[in-house]
This record gives sequence, structure tokens and C-alpha cells, in this order.
Amino acid sequence: MSVRIDATDRKILAAMQADAAQSLDEIAKSVGSSKTPVWNRIRKMREAGIIGQQTVLLDAEALGFEACFFVLIRTSEHDADWQRRFLKALKVRPEVQEAHRLAGDIDYILKVRVQNARAYDTFYQALISEVKVHNVTALLSMEEIKSTVALPL
Repeated sequence: MSVRIDATDRKILAAMQADAAQSLDEIAKSVGSSKTPVWNRIRKMREAGIIGQQTVLLDAEALGFEACFFVLIRTSEHDADWQRRFLKALKVRPEVQEAHRLAGDIDYILKVRVQNARAYDTFYQALISEVKVHNVTALLSMEEIKSTVALPL
């Protein structure tokens, strides 16, 4: 289903990205509309897949996940069976917050959030026991300078 997005839709999306917990009345007021038309626009954007799952952002450090690693993976395997096993191994591990297949020298980059270096090593040992990788480089983030899931609407 294709939905055309106009300026009002973008305002609604921006308001929801800023705080999805705000009421429909608050969103309508912030975009200069009334509740029913805003609700209809939100419903259409959900049905079209523009608005996906709504969730809560948690403070990783407050919950004891103090280490964030960016893991660069090179593989010499590119067949479908290897890729299926690799993707399965990533999907079952909650430590993997993001995984991207890349163009260029590095095949994959992972964002892995764990309690500490020892927990990362446990993750790493489990991963390489399930799938063969040619080279793994782990980079520890010393400081998160910016993090957002908001799109620049």
C-alpha cells in the first residue's frame, strides 16, 4: 500500500519520533489539527508500514550494559548456507543491537552491547564456534557522542 506523505504527516511523524508516548490530543495540538484527522493519518501510515513497532528506549548504562563494541567481520565464506547460519546466530543473540552487510573491505558490522569486556569475549567465543569468520575486529566505544533513531524529516 502506497501512501503519499505531506507536510502534516511529516509533522505528525516528527512529533511521534520526539515522544511516542504523548497523547493523540498533544500530537494534534502540536501539528495544528484535530484529533480525528490526526488519528486517521497515523492509522494510514501504520497500515502502509511507515510507522512500525513502537517501543521504549532504555538507558543501557543504567541497566549495567556499560560496553558498546562495533564488530567488523570479514568472511571468506559467501555461500547461502554460511549466510543462513550467520544470520541465525546474530538474530538469537540479544547483545547484537544492529547488524549491517557492507560494501567494501568489511563484510559486516555489528553493534554489540554488553556488560563488560568479559561478556563481549563470551559473545565472541559463541559466535565463532557457530560460524567460521576470516577476521574479526572489535572496537570499543569510549564515549557515545550522539545516538538517535529519529529520521531527519
